[in-house]
Amino acid sequence: MKILGFNPEIRQLLITIIFIGACGNLFSQEKTIRLQDENSGDPVTDVYFQYAGEIGFSDKNGVIILHYAKDQSLFLSHIRYGKVQLTAEELKEVFESGLIQLKASGNILLPITLIQVHPGAGEKNRLEISAQNKLAHDAGELLESVAAISTIRKSGAYGFDPVLRGFKYDQINLVLDGAQTATAACPNRMDPASSQIPINMITQAEVLKGPYNLRYGNAFGGTINFKSSSPEFRSKTTPVGRLGTSYESNGNIFRTEGVGGISGQKFELNLFGAFSTGKDYTDGDGMDVAARFNRLNWGGKIAFKPGKSQTLGILVSNNIAKDVDFPALPMDLREDNTWLINARHSVQFYDKILTSWNTNVYGTFVDHLMDNYDKMLVPRTVDAETKAETTNYGGRSELFLRIKNNNLYTGIDYRFESADGYRTREMLMGPMAGKKFMDNVWQDAQLKKIGIFGEFQLISSDLHLVLSGRLDYNRSKINDPDPRFSEIYDDLESDHLNPSLSIGGTKMLNQKTSLGLWMGRARRSPGIAERYINQFPIGLDPYEMLGNPQLNPEINNQVDLVFQYRTNKTNLNVNLFTSFLRDYISSEIREDLKPAMPTSPGVRQFVNIEKSLMAGFEFTWKQMLLKNIEQDLRMAYTYGQDRVMNEPLPEIPPFEFRYQLTASFLQDKLQPEIMFRRAFKQDRIATSYGETETPGFNVVNARITWLLNDVFTATGGIDNIFDAAYYEHLARSVRSAEARPIYSPGRSFYVTLTISFL
Repeated sequence: MKILGFNPEIRQLLITIIFIGACGNLFSQEKTIRLQDENSGDPVTDVYFQYAGEIGFSDKNGVIILHYAKDQSLFLSHIRYGKVQLTAEELKEVFESGLIQLKASGNILLPITLIQVHPGAGEKNRLEISAQNKLAHDAGELLESVAAISTIRKSGAYGFDPVLRGFKYDQINLVLDGAQTATAACPNRMDPASSQIPINMITQAEVLKGPYNLRYGNAFGGTINFKSSSPEFRSKTTPVGRLGTSYESNGNIFRTEGVGGISGQKFELNLFGAFSTGKDYTDGDGMDVAARFNRLNWGGKIAFKPGKSQTLGILVSNNIAKDVDFPALPMDLREDNTWLINARHSVQFYDKILTSWNTNVYGTFVDHLMDNYDKMLVPRTVDAETKAETTNYGGRSELFLRIKNNNLYTGIDYRFESADGYRTREMLMGPMAGKKFMDNVWQDAQLKKIGIFGEFQLISSDLHLVLSGRLDYNRSKINDPDPRFSEIYDDLESDHLNPSLSIGGTKMLNQKTSLGLWMGRARRSPGIAERYINQFPIGLDPYEMLGNPQLNPEINNQVDLVFQYRTNKTNLNVNLFTSFLRDYISSEIREDLKPAMPTSPGVRQFVNIEKSLMAGFEFTWKQMLLKNIEQDLRMAYTYGQDRVMNEPLPEIPPFEFRYQLTASFLQDKLQPEIMFRRAFKQDRIATSYGETETPGFNVVNARITWLLNDVFTATGGIDNIFDAAYYEHLARSVRSAEARPIYSPGRSFYVTLTISFL
């Protein structure tokens, strides 16, 4: 009698049965999956899940129980961690490990916009790719992709100063890595803080709208936080690098940037550089616009990992701008040399309430030179140049505590700012010919700010409440007062104690819909220019501006209502806001004061307006129309009103409509895009500031991105396809007899190539 096991066919059948049974044991039985926070390792409770007809929530230990089902995806949703979908292929690893790690986002529910910059080549996300191929030499230009942001333009190609919902200058807290900032040395802000950001080392820009996130400083109208790349330590020492270059036809603009370095288990070293240059461009009417610029940025970043839970990093960056045309200003930028130094230390704690401790110290040093030597002046009555410098240094230290599922951020920050510089004038005609005059522009002004802050996040499965507050002490003085300035004011010093507070939250109405309500009150002291500028034309009109050290802090009482509807294919977001402003800082003409320059029509003094109002909305709608086609629709509008003078506030951008259609073919390797922008007529203008109406305009752009492989990416495109002649409402006018606004470029072709080994 034969034994069945020795029969080859029967033996094969038995092995197959045993294998199937084993697989059945693996997949058909209940499988316990633990959900935990990626950073702390803590269990994540109350996570909603859907899988193969099963629904439920994770328990107090962060555990869900699943029964394996072939070709099924797992959907997870939590108000703190957002929405996550794992494919059937990804779930195979999950069923083996029994673990899913979720990444929290502290700002995800605030009125916020995120801009991804320079991810690695080969990324499949369409929105990131379009940002990757933008070798921007000016962060202000990059920020214009946000519907709520416009920029004040005094040049055709450089120094774009961001305006967020009508808030501008020091009303916006613009920082690098949550702490570092720069003060414009140029009184005319040729070098705003946004122009000093080393874009090729930035991975993300957070645009936090409103006075709600108070962790990074006094967020009066909002915060723009540029995040530099985090260190990526590797198990094996590996060389890394990236090189990108682009050419734009209209203006002969050439840009290039690169990063090279080495990464190991305990250290990472990167050297970076970027160079951009351009000439005059042609607008849609065929007119030449002065837009010459040259910008060099270079530096290095080194990171160490002294222990398993600690990281130490240092960033050094040098920005040099030369021979930049500013046709809307009385001078051009001759040279701007800026050093940024930033050191960061972070430590993680495991299985403790104290989760992390992060500390930044920084210094920013700006040397600026501008003159009127290249200005075509007829007649030329004066040669003038201004040398100025600013210094910023300070630090920030923050503790992050996790109390059960709730989060607490608390810390302290300090910021010192100083500005000094003189304008030299040599008279060329008339009885004063040959004489030289020195104008004390900044009067060696100083600001010191120290603040304490805290933010508590109360988190459950369908509700996220946030209470945020800070208390700032602000003190200012001048060390070199001008006699004219001292005659006007008795007290040249000022100090303020500024409390700010916000409360808000988001409620998940169901798995697709959420509603958020945010209320905040922020109090901001005036900046150096508002307190101490000494009769220099820095405003919208050619009047000389006079600082006022006796200004009161301005107050913003703001409310935001945020509605979001989100599915796998649709993301709809509506944000309504209203700001009730008290002691809003503006200016008024002083008939009793004579200007320093005879060409100026007079002097404006900074003053407080008792009551002002801003209100508006943003609307975004992203939808997958087909499997490989996505649409992105955005609208933004701001209404500003001086309730004392009963006229519109100046420099408020018009209503805008933007539409983008993106397709993806050949497994996301070929991605064409077409973009349409409509800016409507702006007839709500402040005539007392010399504002004029701006006509509406339409602009159409197109581009195509080709991911050759994981290393090479190429992009080609056309800006302003129909060669429209238009100018932005916030573009200043050229200083000439015609006083023609600075028109934007006409039709332009460009091509970009990126090579990355990061």
